[in-house]
Amino acid sequence: MIDRTDDRPWLRQGDRQVRFDWGPSAVAALPSDIVVVVDVLRFTTAVDSAVSRGALIIPCRWRDEKATEFAREMDAILADPLGRQGPSLSPISLQTLTVGDRVVLPSPNGSTCAVNASDNGAIVVAACLRNASAVAQWVNQQKGTVTVVACGERWPDDTLRPALEDLLGAGAVISALHGSKSTEAEAAEQAWDLNHQRLAEVIESCVSGREAILRGWRGDLEFATALHASRCVPVLRNGGFVDVAGNSH
Repeated sequence: MIDRTDDRPWLRQGDRQVRFDWGPSAVAALPSDIVVVVDVLRFTTAVDSAVSRGALIIPCRWRDEKATEFAREMDAILADPLGRQGPSLSPISLQTLTVGDRVVLPSPNGSTCAVNASDNGAIVVAACLRNASAVAQWVNQQKGTVTVVACGERWPDDTLRPALEDLLGAGAVISALHGSKSTEAEAAEQAWDLNHQRLAEVIESCVSGREAILRGWRGDLEFATALHASRCVPVLRNGGFVDVAGNSH
């Protein structure tokens, strides 16, 4: 892996084995052997939902005509960004998928982080609250450095908006990881320790939770906050997420 922090050594977070940071820029600035992508509402929860059923989820940066062409090239269904019919970014909509289904899932946050990390040569894992413990257990069995990336959301001007649910999802994973942890990783873990006993309440009342409820996504919200409900470990291989833990059905 190419180390792109030679001229900015402070970005290595003290050369700790487990690191934490935010958004697509962190993927490039803080390269690691393993990148755990966390986008609780809703990309990585959607990935877990689909992959746990044996479907292949192909991340895509775009939500325009490029995505349509990309899905055609990949012989896959393009998820409906508006959720009008068929697969969409809604985790619940993906519960109808079966073994062998192929879906291109565009997302400006989670998909972008996943694709960027893969392009940088990292092993990419999709984590959410549902599979946090399973992901951590699998990562602990691997070798190398780990960066947990909270993908966040977007402000109207398209800049990164840190999202509480992603901080907590990242903290849930980090709390179960072995190895030395950076100050940033420890802070995410502390946020998790402080809030995990009232997880559903905290996420429902945060900005993203309120948005989900107002948009009619309460079912997705409840699905996303089902802590440790999944043993699926989605890893990006050959362009698509597959369950390396062998728990899909």
